[in-house]
Amino acid sequence: MAFLRFSRAARLAVLPAAAPLAAAAILAAASRPVTFQDATAAAGFDGIVHVHGGTGRKYYIETVPPGVCWLDFDRDGWQDVYFVQSGPLPGSARPAGTPHSRLFRNRGDGTFIDVTENAGAANASGYGNGCTAGDYDNDGDLDLYVTNFGPSVLYRNNGDGTFTDVAGPAGVKNGLYAASAAWADYDNDGRLDLFVANYVDFTMDDQKFCGNLPQNRRSYCHPDAYGGIPDVLYHNEGNGRFKEVARASGIWDPGGKGLGVVWLDFDGDGDQDLYVTNDATINTLYRNEGNGRFTDVTLLAGVCCSEDGKPESGMGVDAGDLDGDGWQDLFATNLSNEVNEYYRNLGGKGPFAIDTYPAGLGEISLLTTGWGTDMFDYDNDGDLDIVVTNGHPMDDIAMDSDIITYAQRPFLFENDGKGKFSDVGRERGAYFGTLDTGRGLATADYDNDGDLDILIASSNRKVTLLRNDGGSAAGHWVTLRLQGVRSNRDAIGARVTVRAGGHTQVHEVRSASSYLSQNDLRLHVGVGGATQIESIEIRWPSKVQRVEKVGPVAADQFLLIREGSGIVAKTAPGSASR
Repeated sequence: MAFLRFSRAARLAVLPAAAPLAAAAILAAASRPVTFQDATAAAGFDGIVHVHGGTGRKYYIETVPPGVCWLDFDRDGWQDVYFVQSGPLPGSARPAGTPHSRLFRNRGDGTFIDVTENAGAANASGYGNGCTAGDYDNDGDLDLYVTNFGPSVLYRNNGDGTFTDVAGPAGVKNGLYAASAAWADYDNDGRLDLFVANYVDFTMDDQKFCGNLPQNRRSYCHPDAYGGIPDVLYHNEGNGRFKEVARASGIWDPGGKGLGVVWLDFDGDGDQDLYVTNDATINTLYRNEGNGRFTDVTLLAGVCCSEDGKPESGMGVDAGDLDGDGWQDLFATNLSNEVNEYYRNLGGKGPFAIDTYPAGLGEISLLTTGWGTDMFDYDNDGDLDIVVTNGHPMDDIAMDSDIITYAQRPFLFENDGKGKFSDVGRERGAYFGTLDTGRGLATADYDNDGDLDILIASSNRKVTLLRNDGGSAAGHWVTLRLQGVRSNRDAIGARVTVRAGGHTQVHEVRSASSYLSQNDLRLHVGVGGATQIESIEIRWPSKVQRVEKVGPVAADQFLLIREGSGIVAKTAPGSASR
């Protein structure tokens, strides 16, 4: 395999665990704040610029992309990255040198190399929006789905550094206006299924005039100008083909305007439920009944709308246990003059509480438009923080508003451990004090040093890679890669309970979330001052529920856990975590 830098034996070898940090070092590190340094140029991404293809006619599709995905496509233990490109507009000429989507391989030294041409994953004829990665054929390598305005693409990983587009024969081309997509095994049969959120009924020959008619000033339209379209759910038939089952399964919202999606087990019953954020129509929460069907429980759960019951302009979304009670909460980003909503799970069976303002997440987001978001423990203190990209969809909004800008400052919210948040972005890095047109966002430990880094894809601007400096010194951690045997290969949907230092955390393995984007599939868990993990309990995603427990094990290392076999590999920070 041309891109594998280590032999199989070397990759699977059990390496010495990193020595736990001394208590004195932890205390010293605590006095130094974690910072995010702009590593875009150093990584080799300085020339990556998104192009939406706009010509001044304000085609609606220009406002939506791009997304970005972390994926270890060559299974060498280092996170590679896929940047989704959009322009030129559909129907425009595509001369030599036209921008296209790009795949970069992680060299393992903090730099990346463009391997798109050899990999055959340029999506060169598509107007790209987002992406999601998953091993749908369980052959041991990650495949890639790219959503487009128009037919989407499924790149099957050939295992030798190259990809083949099989969307047609697989039956997943879609053809509608696709936004976010995410893999999950919703029926626990060991094969990944695929959900695609479709946006609005827009066509290039249906260009409406929105803006100021007396001034003959075009602006981008509001989504109310277009009708909604149904989302699609593809069931993996196990023979390289998928069957579209959205309506038959109960996932049916023909008037929805889907932008964001996250799979989660909100009721803790062992199967994956689905939450979709819609733009200017109500969001939808589908409860998995465990028999191949879903029930729309949006209104019962209280996660459709704002606190006063009004639909909002849902963009991005993530799920995670923000208040440490063991239940998966939801966080959805919205348009300016709305707020980003924090839906707190009260125990899985009843409604969620809208805790946006009590948590400190309301007022600050009122004048911004949020897109990509992630719940992640940036300082390894054992609770989930939140990062949000911001930027208004209308590039001329300043002509209609004295207080809302097009480019906007991103947010980094620090959790106090009890589900209350404060914006610490400006204290953690210069980027959080600048204005950007953020869209997609994804987190990963790209340098394998024990803390999570951030990658931002912005509309019609360059990407930004923020390297986490100090997170691994501020607190202890463990990073888990799960390998399914009866379950799907990457154990997407697994529920993981980590106990350390008298503290219990519950996490889930998931593919895409955020907005048009996907994080590192490995689970990164900060454990604060604990130098040892007391136990790791895994509920594997299979028809016959199997719970496996490992530990105790030292903190500050990467673990590979195989279903039925326990820990099969340990690697130290800075090493390939294969």
